[in-house]
Amino acid sequence: MSIKCYRDYRPQLAPSAWVDVQALVVGQVSLAESVSVWPMAVLRGDVGKISVGARTNIQDGAVVHVTHASEYIPQGRDTQIGEDVTVGHSAVIHACTIGDCVLVGMNATVLDGAVVEDEVLIAAGSLVPPGKRLASGWLYAGNPAKPMRELSDEEREFLRYSAAHYVTLAEDYQRYSEDCA
Repeated sequence: MSIKCYRDYRPQLAPSAWVDVQALVVGQVSLAESVSVWPMAVLRGDVGKISVGARTNIQDGAVVHVTHASEYIPQGRDTQIGEDVTVGHSAVIHACTIGDCVLVGMNATVLDGAVVEDEVLIAAGSLVPPGKRLASGWLYAGNPAKPMRELSDEEREFLRYSAAHYVTLAEDYQRYSEDCA
């Protein structure tokens, strides 16, 4: 795995967190228990903090970043990702807050200052604009993301299933994956 310090900032990984050898985690990043970070994902906490809650997975090619402090945003913006979150392949999570039991679809983008409440499904390819708030219990889709309908009970359960599946998959990778000749 590629875990890099930046200045005096050292990523903090819980003992059960797993980062693939081809992923990059830099700086002020905190990974809770059973977090998984998959190949080519980048979590870059160089100019702000990134915290990732328990059992969350950051899938292949996803990018998680922050916004630096400036005259325009004096405190900058950190990124907080809750527990049991699935961040799909090639998603971009930038300087925002994501609640618990959320699925961010493949190639979706969540921008600065956005707040995604608990139990939200963001469809693949969607764009959550800066400062937008996504209410709990809904499917959002489009560019910009709009509420499409309330989540079914099965979809709410799937949010938890997806996170749990990736915990198991990461455990398997830790036990069974190796370089092939």
